[in-house]
Amino acid sequence: MNYFKTFLLMLVLTVVLIAIGGAIGGQQGMIIALIFAAVMNIGTYWFSDKLVLSMYHAVPVTESQEPELYSIVGNLATRGNIPMPKVYIVEEDTPNAFATGRNPNHAAVCVTTGIMRILNANELSGVIGHELTHVKNRDILISSIAATIAGAISMLAWMGEWAAIFGGFGGSSDDREGNIVGIIIMAILAPIVATLIQLAISRQREYAADKGGARLSGNPMYLASALEKLERGNEAEPMPATQLNNATAHMFIINPLGGGMFKSLFSTHPSTEDRIARLKSMVTGTGI
Repeated sequence: MNYFKTFLLMLVLTVVLIAIGGAIGGQQGMIIALIFAAVMNIGTYWFSDKLVLSMYHAVPVTESQEPELYSIVGNLATRGNIPMPKVYIVEEDTPNAFATGRNPNHAAVCVTTGIMRILNANELSGVIGHELTHVKNRDILISSIAATIAGAISMLAWMGEWAAIFGGFGGSSDDREGNIVGIIIMAILAPIVATLIQLAISRQREYAADKGGARLSGNPMYLASALEKLERGNEAEPMPATQLNNATAHMFIINPLGGGMFKSLFSTHPSTEDRIARLKSMVTGTGI
């Protein structure tokens, strides 16, 4: 069901992109919108992992440097039947982790020094299992494409808004005025809709990764316990705004962004309470 929902949301996101391209430039605008999104996705496919790791100053580590972490990643990768990913550490007190890479053969798992201080080996295995499930399911690629299409929609909407205001669309003055108003309304609403769809895709993939992580680590309570600690840890030691990039928030196991009245609507993650409840339901057999 999670995969079907993800596919459906991706389809709607693509339709929004084509619609705004068509509203701006008719059939030619639709084609340009698709080409624009394709070019951005190619760049995302090949370079997103390097950009994210560089952005957070992640440092690769070897087995001799971090034997316990390396062992956990290696054992879970073998259990999940995927190649051993590269292992990175970020010098950061905020406890968090993420995975990146376009496919299981080109993947990396990254943890902060903060997460290694507060989690025991079992809890860390739950977190790593979650991240390796993202890798196995190619969630990083899916979320990157969703973010890219959403970004393309926002950019096209911005271009269409200024074109409507300053360029005009020909025809009678009444038609021109109607077109301008319609384009401006779409330019305002389309990026909001695209963002909400992107976030919904991210939340669906988090549920699936929690389930996979629980199975890989061998006990849903390992990850449930880790999530409780990580939620408290991120509240007590939030990631500095100077280091955090909003565009990468969806990659972390716990949302590193602060709260607010619209947190649940605009969050890249389901609520931690809901995730923990679903994990506990796996223990009782009511399942996710």
